[in-house]
Amino acid sequence: MFGVYVHVPFCAARCDYCDFATWTDRAHLIDEYVDACVADLERRTRDGQRAATSVFFGGGTPSLLPADDLCRILDMIPRAEGAEVTVECNPDSVDRAKLDRYARAGVTRLSFGVQSMIPHVLRALNRTHDRDNVVRAVDGARDVGITDVNVDVIYGTPGESDDDWRHTLDGVLALDTPHVSAYALTVEPATPLGVRVAAGTARPPDDDVQADRYRIADDTLRAAGLEWYELSNWARPGHECRHNLLTWQQGDYAAIGCAAHGHEAARRWWNVRTPERYVERIRAGRSPEQGSETLDDRARAEERLTLALRTRAGAIVSDEAAPALDTLESAGLVGRATGRVVLTPAGRMLANEVTARLLAAGGATVASPRSAPAGTRYH
Repeated sequence: MFGVYVHVPFCAARCDYCDFATWTDRAHLIDEYVDACVADLERRTRDGQRAATSVFFGGGTPSLLPADDLCRILDMIPRAEGAEVTVECNPDSVDRAKLDRYARAGVTRLSFGVQSMIPHVLRALNRTHDRDNVVRAVDGARDVGITDVNVDVIYGTPGESDDDWRHTLDGVLALDTPHVSAYALTVEPATPLGVRVAAGTARPPDDDVQADRYRIADDTLRAAGLEWYELSNWARPGHECRHNLLTWQQGDYAAIGCAAHGHEAARRWWNVRTPERYVERIRAGRSPEQGSETLDDRARAEERLTLALRTRAGAIVSDEAAPALDTLESAGLVGRATGRVVLTPAGRMLANEVTARLLAAGGATVASPRSAPAGTRYH
Protein backbone atom coordinates (compact mmCIF):
# COMPACT_ATOMS: atom_id res chain seq x y z
CA MET A 1 0.00 0.00 0.00
CA PHE A 2 1.08 3.57 -0.63
CA GLY A 3 -0.74 6.72 0.49
CA VAL A 4 -0.73 10.42 -0.29
CA TYR A 5 -1.69 12.91 2.39
CA VAL A 6 -2.64 16.44 1.23
CA HIS A 7 -2.85 19.13 3.89
CA VAL A 8 -5.28 22.00 3.29
CA PRO A 9 -4.55 24.65 5.96
CA PHE A 10 -7.51 26.98 5.40
CA CYS A 11 -10.50 27.38 7.72
CA ALA A 12 -13.46 29.77 7.81
CA ALA A 13 -13.33 29.81 11.64
CA ARG A 14 -10.98 28.26 14.14
CA CYS A 15 -12.42 25.84 16.67
CA ASP A 16 -11.54 26.71 20.25
CA TYR A 17 -9.78 23.36 20.87
CA CYS A 18 -7.77 23.19 17.63
CA ASP A 19 -3.98 23.50 17.54
CA PHE A 20 -3.49 22.12 14.02
CA ALA A 21 -1.58 24.04 11.34
CA THR A 22 -4.59 25.97 10.08
CA TRP A 23 -5.35 29.62 9.34
CA THR A 24 -8.51 31.68 9.00
CA ASP A 25 -6.81 34.72 7.41
CA ARG A 26 -5.04 33.12 4.43
CA ALA A 27 -7.85 32.67 1.91
CA HIS A 28 -6.03 35.03 -0.46
CA LEU A 29 -3.35 32.32 -0.79
CA ILE A 30 -5.66 29.55 -1.98
CA ASP A 31 -4.88 29.86 -5.72
CA GLU A 32 -1.12 30.00 -5.13
CA TYR A 33 -1.29 27.14 -2.66
CA VAL A 34 -3.22 24.89 -5.04
CA ASP A 35 -0.71 25.68 -7.80
CA ALA A 36 2.12 24.75 -5.43
CA CYS A 37 0.50 21.42 -4.51
CA VAL A 38 0.03 20.61 -8.20
CA ALA A 39 3.66 21.52 -8.99
CA ASP A 40 4.89 19.44 -6.04
CA LEU A 41 2.91 16.44 -7.31
CA GLU A 42 4.17 16.95 -10.87
CA ARG A 43 7.76 16.80 -9.61
CA ARG A 44 7.11 13.72 -7.50
CA THR A 45 5.45 11.96 -10.44
CA ARG A 46 8.47 12.72 -12.66
CA ASP A 47 10.68 11.32 -9.92
CA GLY A 48 8.76 8.04 -10.02
CA GLN A 49 6.26 8.30 -7.17
CA ARG A 50 4.21 5.13 -7.30
CA ALA A 51 0.45 4.93 -7.67
CA ALA A 52 -1.49 5.61 -4.48
CA THR A 53 -3.82 3.04 -2.98
CA SER A 54 -5.23 5.77 -0.72
CA VAL A 55 -5.40 9.56 -0.75
CA PHE A 56 -6.42 11.67 2.22
CA PHE A 57 -7.25 15.39 2.09
CA GLY A 58 -6.99 16.67 5.66
CA GLY A 59 -6.75 20.03 7.33
CA GLY A 60 -7.93 22.54 8.06
CA THR A 61 -11.04 22.35 5.98
CA PRO A 62 -10.37 20.77 2.56
CA SER A 63 -13.99 21.32 1.57
CA LEU A 64 -13.38 25.07 1.87
CA LEU A 65 -11.45 24.92 -1.41
CA PRO A 66 -13.47 25.44 -4.58
CA ALA A 67 -14.32 21.95 -5.80
CA ASP A 68 -12.41 22.39 -9.06
CA ASP A 69 -9.28 23.34 -7.12
CA LEU A 70 -9.39 20.28 -4.89
CA CYS A 71 -10.05 18.07 -7.90
CA ARG A 72 -7.12 19.67 -9.74
CA ILE A 73 -4.86 18.43 -6.99
CA LEU A 74 -6.50 15.01 -6.98
CA ASP A 75 -6.13 14.69 -10.75
CA MET A 76 -2.35 15.04 -10.37
CA ILE A 77 -2.07 12.03 -8.05
CA PRO A 78 -1.44 8.71 -9.85
CA ARG A 79 -3.84 6.23 -8.28
CA ALA A 80 -4.12 2.48 -8.30
CA GLU A 81 -7.37 0.93 -9.45
CA GLY A 82 -9.93 1.05 -6.67
CA ALA A 83 -7.97 3.59 -4.62
CA GLU A 84 -9.68 5.08 -1.60
CA VAL A 85 -9.92 8.89 -1.73
CA THR A 86 -11.06 10.66 1.45
CA VAL A 87 -11.93 14.33 1.86
CA GLU A 88 -12.49 15.87 5.28
CA CYS A 89 -15.48 18.22 5.21
CA ASN A 90 -17.19 20.75 7.38
CA PRO A 91 -20.97 20.27 6.99
CA ASP A 92 -21.28 24.06 6.42
CA SER A 93 -18.91 24.11 3.44
CA VAL A 94 -20.44 21.51 1.13
CA ASP A 95 -23.49 21.45 -1.09
CA ARG A 96 -24.80 18.95 -3.61
CA ALA A 97 -22.93 20.54 -6.54
CA LYS A 98 -19.60 20.34 -4.70
CA LEU A 99 -20.21 16.77 -3.61
CA ASP A 100 -21.18 15.79 -7.14
CA ARG A 101 -17.92 17.27 -8.44
CA TYR A 102 -16.01 15.25 -5.86
CA ALA A 103 -17.74 12.04 -6.91
CA ARG A 104 -17.03 12.62 -10.59
CA ALA A 105 -13.35 13.25 -9.81
CA GLY A 106 -12.99 9.96 -7.96
CA VAL A 107 -13.59 10.82 -4.30
CA THR A 108 -14.85 7.65 -2.64
CA ARG A 109 -15.05 8.61 1.02
CA LEU A 110 -16.07 11.67 3.07
CA SER A 111 -15.32 12.48 6.69
CA PHE A 112 -17.61 15.06 8.27
CA GLY A 113 -16.48 16.98 11.34
CA VAL A 114 -19.68 16.91 13.40
CA GLN A 115 -18.26 16.89 16.97
CA SER A 116 -21.69 17.11 18.64
CA MET A 117 -25.40 17.16 17.91
CA ILE A 118 -26.13 19.39 20.91
CA PRO A 119 -26.34 23.17 20.28
CA HIS A 120 -24.76 24.34 23.53
CA VAL A 121 -21.87 21.88 23.10
CA LEU A 122 -21.27 23.10 19.55
CA ARG A 123 -21.21 26.68 20.84
CA ALA A 124 -18.68 25.72 23.50
CA LEU A 125 -16.43 24.34 20.76
CA ASN A 126 -17.03 27.37 18.49
CA ARG A 127 -18.47 25.16 15.79
CA THR A 128 -20.63 26.92 13.21
CA HIS A 129 -22.87 24.12 11.90
CA ASP A 130 -26.03 22.64 13.36
CA ARG A 131 -27.71 19.25 13.22
CA ASP A 132 -29.73 20.10 10.11
CA ASN A 133 -26.55 20.95 8.20
CA VAL A 134 -25.11 17.57 9.11
CA VAL A 135 -28.19 15.73 7.89
CA ARG A 136 -28.16 17.69 4.61
CA ALA A 137 -24.47 16.98 4.08
CA VAL A 138 -24.75 13.24 4.67
CA ASP A 139 -27.89 12.98 2.53
CA GLY A 140 -26.12 14.98 -0.20
CA ALA A 141 -23.22 12.54 -0.17
CA ARG A 142 -25.58 9.61 -0.66
CA ASP A 143 -27.41 11.47 -3.42
CA VAL A 144 -24.22 11.68 -5.49
CA GLY A 145 -23.24 8.07 -4.81
CA ILE A 146 -20.67 8.49 -2.02
CA THR A 147 -21.86 6.04 0.61
CA ASP A 148 -18.56 5.54 2.46
CA VAL A 149 -19.03 8.29 5.03
CA ASN A 150 -17.42 8.90 8.41
CA VAL A 151 -18.69 11.15 11.17
CA ASP A 152 -16.23 12.63 13.71
CA VAL A 153 -17.50 13.38 17.21
CA ILE A 154 -15.81 14.65 20.39
CA TYR A 155 -16.66 13.81 23.98
CA GLY A 156 -15.70 15.64 27.17
CA THR A 157 -16.51 19.22 26.19
CA PRO A 158 -17.03 21.52 29.21
CA GLY A 159 -20.76 21.65 29.92
CA GLU A 160 -21.54 18.37 28.15
CA SER A 161 -23.53 15.85 30.19
CA ASP A 162 -23.76 12.08 29.80
CA ASP A 163 -27.23 12.58 28.32
CA ASP A 164 -25.87 15.13 25.85
CA TRP A 165 -23.29 12.57 24.75
CA ARG A 166 -25.90 9.85 24.40
CA HIS A 167 -28.10 12.17 22.30
CA THR A 168 -25.12 12.93 20.07
CA LEU A 169 -24.49 9.23 19.53
CA ASP A 170 -28.17 8.63 18.83
CA GLY A 171 -28.12 11.46 16.30
CA VAL A 172 -25.04 10.01 14.63
CA LEU A 173 -26.56 6.56 14.42
CA ALA A 174 -29.70 8.05 12.88
CA LEU A 175 -27.49 9.17 9.99
CA ASP A 176 -26.70 5.49 9.35
CA THR A 177 -23.08 6.08 8.31
CA PRO A 178 -20.78 3.02 8.20
CA HIS A 179 -17.93 4.67 10.14
CA VAL A 180 -17.75 6.78 13.31
CA SER A 181 -14.68 8.31 14.95
CA ALA A 182 -15.03 9.42 18.59
CA TYR A 183 -12.24 11.39 20.22
CA ALA A 184 -11.71 12.58 23.77
CA LEU A 185 -11.38 16.35 23.95
CA THR A 186 -7.75 17.32 24.51
CA VAL A 187 -6.91 20.73 25.93
CA GLU A 188 -3.88 22.25 24.17
CA PRO A 189 -2.24 25.18 26.02
CA ALA A 190 -2.12 27.70 23.16
CA THR A 191 -5.76 27.29 22.11
CA PRO A 192 -8.63 29.53 23.29
CA LEU A 193 -9.99 26.59 25.27
CA GLY A 194 -6.56 26.03 26.81
CA VAL A 195 -6.37 29.68 27.83
CA ARG A 196 -9.80 29.50 29.49
CA VAL A 197 -8.88 26.33 31.36
CA ALA A 198 -5.60 27.88 32.54
CA ALA A 199 -7.51 30.97 33.72
CA GLY A 200 -10.04 28.87 35.60
CA THR A 201 -13.02 30.03 33.52
CA ALA A 202 -13.50 26.58 31.96
CA ARG A 203 -13.12 23.17 33.56
CA PRO A 204 -10.57 20.73 32.13
CA PRO A 205 -11.93 17.36 31.01
CA ASP A 206 -12.20 14.87 33.85
CA ASP A 207 -10.41 11.55 33.21
CA ASP A 208 -13.14 9.48 34.84
CA VAL A 209 -15.83 11.27 32.85
CA GLN A 210 -13.85 10.72 29.65
CA ALA A 211 -13.59 7.02 30.46
CA ASP A 212 -17.33 6.77 31.07
CA ARG A 213 -18.05 8.54 27.78
CA TYR A 214 -15.73 6.18 25.93
CA ARG A 215 -17.53 3.20 27.43
CA ILE A 216 -20.89 4.68 26.43
CA ALA A 217 -19.64 5.19 22.89
CA ASP A 218 -18.23 1.68 22.60
CA ASP A 219 -21.38 0.04 23.92
CA THR A 220 -23.70 2.18 21.78
CA LEU A 221 -21.76 1.87 18.54
CA ARG A 222 -21.13 -1.86 18.87
CA ALA A 223 -24.81 -2.46 19.59
CA ALA A 224 -25.56 -0.72 16.28
CA GLY A 225 -23.19 -3.01 14.34
CA LEU A 226 -20.11 -0.80 14.22
CA GLU A 227 -17.07 -2.64 15.56
CA TRP A 228 -14.03 -0.90 17.02
CA TYR A 229 -10.90 -1.42 14.94
CA GLU A 230 -8.72 1.30 16.47
CA LEU A 231 -8.96 3.09 19.79
CA SER A 232 -11.09 5.95 18.46
CA ASN A 233 -12.65 4.34 15.40
CA TRP A 234 -15.62 2.08 14.78
CA ALA A 235 -16.85 0.77 11.43
CA ARG A 236 -19.03 -1.79 9.77
CA PRO A 237 -16.98 -4.62 8.26
CA GLY A 238 -15.31 -3.49 5.04
CA HIS A 239 -15.65 0.23 5.82
CA GLU A 240 -12.46 0.74 7.82
CA CYS A 241 -10.44 3.72 6.57
CA ARG A 242 -7.70 2.19 4.43
CA HIS A 243 -5.51 5.30 4.61
CA ASN A 244 -5.59 5.17 8.39
CA LEU A 245 -4.83 1.45 8.32
CA LEU A 246 -1.79 2.26 6.22
CA THR A 247 -0.37 4.64 8.82
CA TRP A 248 -1.06 2.27 11.73
CA GLN A 249 0.82 -0.45 9.84
CA GLN A 250 3.87 1.81 9.31
CA GLY A 251 3.18 1.99 5.57
CA ASP A 252 4.64 4.56 3.21
CA TYR A 253 2.89 7.82 2.33
CA ALA A 254 3.86 11.08 0.64
CA ALA A 255 3.36 14.52 2.21
CA ILE A 256 1.81 17.27 0.09
CA GLY A 257 1.23 20.77 1.45
CA CYS A 258 2.47 22.74 4.41
CA ALA A 259 2.88 20.94 7.74
CA ALA A 260 2.20 17.58 6.07
CA HIS A 261 4.14 14.54 7.30
CA GLY A 262 5.43 11.73 5.10
CA HIS A 263 7.01 8.32 5.69
CA GLU A 264 9.14 5.93 3.68
CA ALA A 265 10.69 2.82 5.21
CA ALA A 266 12.14 4.08 8.49
CA ARG A 267 12.44 7.72 7.45
CA ARG A 268 9.87 10.34 8.48
CA TRP A 269 9.78 13.90 7.28
CA TRP A 270 7.66 17.00 7.65
CA ASN A 271 7.13 20.03 5.46
CA VAL A 272 7.46 23.70 6.37
CA ARG A 273 4.57 24.75 8.58
CA THR A 274 3.06 27.82 6.88
CA PRO A 275 1.38 28.03 3.47
CA GLU A 276 3.54 31.04 2.49
CA ARG A 277 6.78 29.13 3.04
CA TYR A 278 5.45 26.06 1.22
CA VAL A 279 4.54 28.17 -1.82
CA GLU A 280 7.93 29.90 -1.75
CA ARG A 281 9.84 26.61 -1.59
CA ILE A 282 7.92 25.03 -4.45
CA ARG A 283 8.21 28.14 -6.64
CA ALA A 284 11.97 28.17 -6.07
CA GLY A 285 12.25 24.54 -7.11
CA ARG A 286 13.31 23.54 -3.60
CA SER A 287 12.13 20.71 -1.41
CA PRO A 288 9.39 21.76 1.04
CA GLU A 289 10.85 19.52 3.75
CA GLN A 290 11.65 21.28 7.00
CA GLY A 291 13.07 18.29 8.82
CA SER A 292 13.31 14.52 8.99
CA GLU A 293 14.32 11.61 11.19
CA THR A 294 15.33 8.03 10.53
CA LEU A 295 14.33 5.49 13.14
CA ASP A 296 16.76 2.76 14.11
CA ASP A 297 15.54 -0.83 14.42
CA ARG A 298 14.74 -0.50 18.12
CA ALA A 299 12.77 2.74 17.74
CA ARG A 300 10.88 1.31 14.78
CA ALA A 301 10.01 -1.83 16.74
CA GLU A 302 8.73 0.25 19.65
CA GLU A 303 6.65 2.35 17.28
CA ARG A 304 5.28 -0.83 15.68
CA LEU A 305 4.15 -2.14 19.06
CA THR A 306 2.63 1.21 20.03
CA LEU A 307 0.64 1.52 16.81
CA ALA A 308 -0.43 -2.11 16.58
CA LEU A 309 -1.62 -2.20 20.18
CA ARG A 310 -4.09 0.57 19.34
CA THR A 311 -5.82 -1.74 16.86
CA ARG A 312 -8.20 -4.66 16.97
CA ALA A 313 -5.51 -6.90 15.42
CA GLY A 314 -3.24 -6.27 18.38
CA ALA A 315 0.53 -6.50 18.69
CA ILE A 316 3.21 -9.18 18.82
CA VAL A 317 5.03 -8.87 22.15
CA SER A 318 8.42 -10.39 22.90
CA ASP A 319 8.86 -13.21 25.42
CA GLU A 320 11.01 -10.86 27.49
CA ALA A 321 7.87 -8.97 28.52
CA ALA A 322 6.01 -12.10 29.68
CA PRO A 323 5.90 -11.12 33.40
CA ALA A 324 4.53 -7.66 32.62
CA LEU A 325 2.08 -9.18 30.17
CA ASP A 326 0.84 -11.66 32.78
CA THR A 327 0.24 -8.81 35.22
CA LEU A 328 -1.70 -6.79 32.62
CA GLU A 329 -3.75 -9.81 31.67
CA SER A 330 -4.59 -10.55 35.31
CA ALA A 331 -5.75 -6.93 35.67
CA GLY A 332 -8.13 -7.44 32.74
CA LEU A 333 -6.38 -4.92 30.51
CA VAL A 334 -5.21 -7.24 27.72
CA GLY A 335 -6.13 -10.55 26.17
CA ARG A 336 -4.26 -12.90 23.86
CA ALA A 337 -5.43 -14.26 20.52
CA THR A 338 -3.52 -16.08 17.76
CA GLY A 339 -0.18 -15.06 19.15
CA ARG A 340 -1.05 -11.38 19.52
CA VAL A 341 -1.86 -9.15 22.46
CA VAL A 342 -5.12 -7.22 22.20
CA LEU A 343 -6.46 -4.52 24.50
CA THR A 344 -9.68 -5.28 26.33
CA PRO A 345 -12.33 -2.54 26.59
CA ALA A 346 -10.87 -1.60 29.99
CA GLY A 347 -7.37 -1.69 28.51
CA ARG A 348 -8.33 0.65 25.71
CA MET A 349 -9.10 3.33 28.28
CA LEU A 350 -5.59 2.88 29.71
CA ALA A 351 -3.83 2.25 26.41
CA ASN A 352 -0.95 4.65 27.07
CA GLU A 353 -0.21 3.05 30.43
CA VAL A 354 -0.39 -0.49 29.03
CA THR A 355 1.92 0.46 26.15
CA ALA A 356 4.40 2.14 28.48
CA ARG A 357 4.60 -0.94 30.71
CA LEU A 358 5.16 -3.29 27.78
CA LEU A 359 7.83 -1.05 26.30
CA ALA A 360 9.57 -0.72 29.67
CA ALA A 361 9.59 -4.51 29.94
CA GLY A 362 11.25 -4.86 26.53
CA GLY A 363 8.09 -6.01 24.75
CA ALA A 364 8.97 -4.61 21.32
CA THR A 365 10.19 -7.27 18.88
CA VAL A 366 12.99 -5.86 16.73
CA ALA A 367 12.54 -8.42 13.95
CA SER A 368 9.20 -7.85 12.22
CA PRO A 369 7.62 -11.26 11.33
CA ARG A 370 6.85 -11.33 7.63
CA SER A 371 3.79 -13.50 8.14
CA ALA A 372 2.24 -11.41 10.91
CA PRO A 373 -1.44 -10.62 10.29
CA ALA A 374 -2.15 -7.08 9.16
CA GLY A 375 -3.10 -4.55 11.80
CA THR A 376 -6.25 -2.70 11.63
CA ARG A 377 -4.91 5.26 11.89
CA TYR A 378 -6.59 11.16 10.82
CA HIS A 379 -7.07 12.99 11.75
